[in-house]
Amino acid sequence: MLLEIRHVTQYHYAAPVRESLMEVWMQPQKGARQRLVSFDLEIDPGAQLFSYADTFGNAVYHFDVPHPHDRLTIVARSAVETQAEVPLPEALDMGEWDRLRSDFVLGDQFDFLREHGFAVQTELLRAFAAEHEIERLRLRDPLSAVTALSKIIYESFAYETGVTEADSPIDEALRERRGVCQDFSHIMIALCRAWGIPARYVSGYLFTDREGGDRSDPDATHAWVEVFLPSLRWIGLDPTNNVMAGERHVAAAVGRDYSDVPPSRGVYKGDAESQLAVGVSVRRARAAITEPEFLRISPPTFSRNARRRPAPNAVMHDQQQQQQQQQQ
Repeated sequence: MLLEIRHVTQYHYAAPVRESLMEVWMQPQKGARQRLVSFDLEIDPGAQLFSYADTFGNAVYHFDVPHPHDRLTIVARSAVETQAEVPLPEALDMGEWDRLRSDFVLGDQFDFLREHGFAVQTELLRAFAAEHEIERLRLRDPLSAVTALSKIIYESFAYETGVTEADSPIDEALRERRGVCQDFSHIMIALCRAWGIPARYVSGYLFTDREGGDRSDPDATHAWVEVFLPSLRWIGLDPTNNVMAGERHVAAAVGRDYSDVPPSRGVYKGDAESQLAVGVSVRRARAAITEPEFLRISPPTFSRNARRRPAPNAVMHDQQQQQQQQQQ
């Protein structure tokens, strides 16, 4: 499937800020299942782009806008050819649990076996696991267990934007039984790691099929989970939509949790309130000849006295980040 993706991020400031420094994780990965045809990043105001590969092999772009501005726009355009998912066996043998405890897996996948950031054990998570008898899934083989876990999360939570924020702990979604793909992915990752199954967070895009039952917001980024099974290597599961990650999923970056791979993150210098707006379009290439009219971004509204208390050195450093599957 050949897909074209347009991802627009706009930061609005109530008053001109003196400088912005940003990093973005928006370039789709290159791999056996997806081929990156093209990628372009446009910055307004103009800035010189630099790039590097992070700890997990993701392409990260960073730039500095060193002069006053009251708006910052980042436009990422990608063309990606994806492959259909490889059919998986119905189950694996129970010896897969032993293979997961091998020195190779414990050493090579160390980062994806330990708690980190949002993907941690909490009392509410333990209560959720007990309520749904999730520990009993370990009586099955690992592949069957993680597939059943994804289904339980899908059936237990309503998809609803605005309930959680980019920095919300999993307890908020567990308490409300509502959230977005970021929340569901963190919950699943924490449970898989507790079983000794390496699990990682995948940030990317989804060619949404609402008629097919997808709950995801078609105008936002997406997130799902990949687990490592020695007999199969990394396989993707999407607990938001109760499907395996396939040709409609485009991976941009992988990490231990969302904090490793936000679509964009940065700081600015200045004493002004900021607002973030995001628009995403994912469509088949043959339907994306012209610029899509998808950006439902409202003009920023700042209160009359919307100025932040300046830091002691009169420089305001403020985190800027997006939540997966939530427009702000």
